[in-house]
Amino acid sequence: MDSAIDEAQTALVDEIADLESRLQRAREQLARSKPANTSSPSQSLSGPPSAQSAHHYLLLLSDSALPLGSFAFSSGLESYLAHTRRSRSAGPSTSAASTSSFSSFLPLSLSSYASTTLPFVLAAHRDPSPDNVAYLDDTLDAAIICTVGRRASVAQGRALLSIWEKSIATSVDPSSSLKPYADLLRSSSTSTFSSAGGSGRDKDGDGEREPPPVSAHLAPLFGAVAALCGLSLRQTSYVFMLNHVKALVSAAVRAGLFGPYHAQRILAGSEVQTYLRSTIEREWDTPVEEAGQSVSVMDLWIGRHELLYSRIFNS
Repeated sequence: MDSAIDEAQTALVDEIADLESRLQRAREQLARSKPANTSSPSQSLSGPPSAQSAHHYLLLLSDSALPLGSFAFSSGLESYLAHTRRSRSAGPSTSAASTSSFSSFLPLSLSSYASTTLPFVLAAHRDPSPDNVAYLDDTLDAAIICTVGRRASVAQGRALLSIWEKSIATSVDPSSSLKPYADLLRSSSTSTFSSAGGSGRDKDGDGEREPPPVSAHLAPLFGAVAALCGLSLRQTSYVFMLNHVKALVSAAVRAGLFGPYHAQRILAGSEVQTYLRSTIEREWDTPVEEAGQSVSVMDLWIGRHELLYSRIFNS
C-alpha cells in the first residue's frame, strides 16, 4: 500500500518537474522573441521605405486631390488665350480652335517648366538634406524673374511642406529630416516681418529688407519629399512633370476649352507621354547653374496675367 502511494507521488513530482521545465523553455523563447518584435516597428519606420510603400506614396503624390492649390493657377494658359483670342476666334470651329490653341500651348509650357524647375527637382532628390534643399531653393528664387510665377511656385511649395509635416512625415520620416528647413522658413518669415515692422523696409527704415534665406519653392521640396518617400529618380521626375500636365488640362476644362472626356483623352494620349519623356531626358543631366527659361515668351504671358481685365486663375 505504501509503495503504491510512493509511486503515485513520484509520478506527480516527475510531472511537475516536466511542466516546470517546459514552462521555463517557453519563457526563454518568449524572452528571445521580444527584442525582435519590439525593434521591427522602429526599423520599418527609421529605415528606407519598401518598394510597396514607395508605390503607395507615388500614387499619393500623383493624386490630383493633393491639396497643393494647383487648381488656382493656369501657368500662363489663361493669359495665353487672352493674348491669342483674335487668331483663336478666326477659325471655322470654336471647339477645334480651342483644342488647337491648347495643343500649341502644351509643348511650350512643358519645355518651359522642365528647363526652369526640373533640374532643381532632380538635384534635391539626389541630395535631400536640409542644407542642400535650402541652397537649391535660394538658387531657384534668384533664377525666377517673373513675379507671378514666383508667387505660384512659393504658394504650392509651402502647401507641399505643410502636407509633409502634418500628414506624411509621421509615417515616412520620424527623424524629421526636413524640420531644420521648415524651422528656417518660419524663423526667417517671422524675423523679416518683425524687423521690418510689417513694412517693406528694414528696421532702420533706410533700405529694402533682406530677402529670406528660403522661400519654399515647389521644385526642390518636391524632389526632397519624393526621395524621402522612396520614389526613384525616374518616378519623381515623371510624376512632377505629369502633375503639371494635369494642372494645365484641368485649367483648360475650367476655362471652357474642352470637356472632361477630351481632357482624359489628352492625358492618355501618346503625345503627352512623348513630351514628358523628351523633356525629362533633355534635363536629366542639366546642372542647376544652367537651368533657365527655354521659352522666353512664357514669362511675358505669365507676367501679364495680372493685367487681364477679367481672370479666373491666380496665374
